Amino acid sequence: MAKGLIGKKVGMSQIFDEQGNIIPVTVLEVGPCAVSQVKSVENDGYEAIQLAFQDIKEFQISKAEKNHLVKASLGPKKVLREFRSFGDSPAAGSVLKIQDVFAVSDVVKVTGISKGRGYQGVVKRHGHAGGPGGHGSRFHRHPGSMGANSTPSRVFKGVKLPGRTGSGQTTVRNLKVVRINEEKNLVFVSGSVPGTANTVITIEKI
Repeated sequence: MAKGLIGKKVGMSQIFDEQGNIIPVTVLEVGPCAVSQVKSVENDGYEAIQLAFQDIKEFQISKAEKNHLVKASLGPKKVLREFRSFGDSPAAGSVLKIQDVFAVSDVVKVTGISKGRGYQGVVKRHGHAGGPGGHGSRFHRHPGSMGANSTPSRVFKGVKLPGRTGSGQTTVRNLKVVRINEEKNLVFVSGSVPGTANTVITIEKI
């Protein structure tokens, strides 16, 4: 069975537990995911399950992707992801739903593309304190000295400088499955998840 599923982020909300406490949650639309390929140690050197998510039109994928999915008797899909398998692997072409993998109180990790922040300075990008805000210091939100002079006459690699921020793969661990709506394929996890609404995510058991 696959260790995780593919889905997309719907947004954030809040629910109440039995004691009346508010729990901030992220709503994820997870699955159903079709098994597009089953990898084995004999053929591929490792065990894994490749899942396909979200139907699209035929012209939106390449011929190679189309022929790959045809082998599992599947139509065009937008997203393909691999998950390490455990236990009995489902057959290619079968469909996995939330209840096949997850249950309430499971601890999971969610991976997605974080929100893009554009080009940012060191204060926002790396959390630098900056300099004095007034009295003519002329050093407010600058990166400061690079520590390089005539030797070696260059800036060392790895120095924290301004640049493009966000829009990278991010994983949040130790999220708890608080509620599952099987009819609408929704999973409610405690806490926040990377990305904006409709961001494609993967959710896996820990």
